[in-house]
Amino acid sequence: MQDDTALPPFAAIVVAAGKGLRAGQPLPKQFAPYRGKPVLRHSVEALLEAGADPLVIAIPEGGEAATAEALVGLEGWTTVVGGETRQQSVRNALLAIPKAERVLIHDAARPDLPRPVISRLLDALEKHPGAIPVLPVVDSLVIDESGVMAGSGEREKLKRVQTPQAFRFADIHAAHESWQGSRDAGDDAQVLRAAGGSVALVEGDARLKKLTFSEDFVSDLPPVRIGTGFDVHKLAAGEELWLGGIKIEHDKGLAGHSDADVALHAIVDALLGAIGNGDIGDHFPPSDPQWKGASSDRFLTHASELVDEAGYRTGNVDLTIICEAPKIGPHREAIRTRIAELLGVDTGVISVKATTTERLGFTGRGEGIAAQAAVTVLRK
Repeated sequence: MQDDTALPPFAAIVVAAGKGLRAGQPLPKQFAPYRGKPVLRHSVEALLEAGADPLVIAIPEGGEAATAEALVGLEGWTTVVGGETRQQSVRNALLAIPKAERVLIHDAARPDLPRPVISRLLDALEKHPGAIPVLPVVDSLVIDESGVMAGSGEREKLKRVQTPQAFRFADIHAAHESWQGSRDAGDDAQVLRAAGGSVALVEGDARLKKLTFSEDFVSDLPPVRIGTGFDVHKLAAGEELWLGGIKIEHDKGLAGHSDADVALHAIVDALLGAIGNGDIGDHFPPSDPQWKGASSDRFLTHASELVDEAGYRTGNVDLTIICEAPKIGPHREAIRTRIAELLGVDTGVISVKATTTERLGFTGRGEGIAAQAAVTVLRK
């Protein structure tokens, strides 16, 4: 339920200038998809809905286009190019805010931003120049000396720090201007503390977890996803007949740009559909001459690799081949085995069925062969 309690006026900074290399994404993690939209968009939407004005985003050099794409349709934000360190990026953003009494500084890598945390932080600024959300340390702590336990830490005195962090604008601005640290500041609370300011601790929220590694992007994926595929090719004299990855002797074969294996094509589309990654034509366009006569084995292997990269594995495949001839029964086990080999799964999860259309339609007239497939993919 949305909290509609009015909040005092505040500005906001979202720090999104890093490279995010540890996240294992094909682009900086702040622009990578997470729960259906770019990571950056989650917190920007939350801050705008809470009333942030102005909202300044510190972005990497050359990141203007990626930011605009991630935030398309949203209004009320501006950008500045970040610096070489986090502290420099925040300082650049502070300089871009013309006037404010309070400012929240948030890391884009924490996309889930509960409004009650914002409220608690702003309330704490009534008595302190700064406030940060924290969580308790629940594990025992030890002191490590060359891989040997040399003592224990007092977890009762330690807290896990999150963002956003809230500050009276004048105090944090002055603290950043006077920062003399030889290393990058771990967060803005350290910058304020170094300038002599006090920082209140308020209750954080487990939902404010930071996306750091590749597994952080897959942990929230649905445990099971389903995809379907359908393909048709015409029968023609002088063509080879490939079905389910095996060559079948027949008086006609399937015509197409590749080997026209309708069975594998249907499975490829089903796998791509399960992970929301387009269709076979997107990945292997028939207009591309390199796929002329190509074995559909390559298409299925590629789709399986994409499933793996998306954090899933093939659960099962249910394939139906629709034709009057040839008879599929004698080749069923060979097809199951070949599909299982290509997907790296047990044959027990591969189902191959055949049916006719009672001589109705193009398949009934022997003009072509159709195939439909349903697959499940399971979160790894």
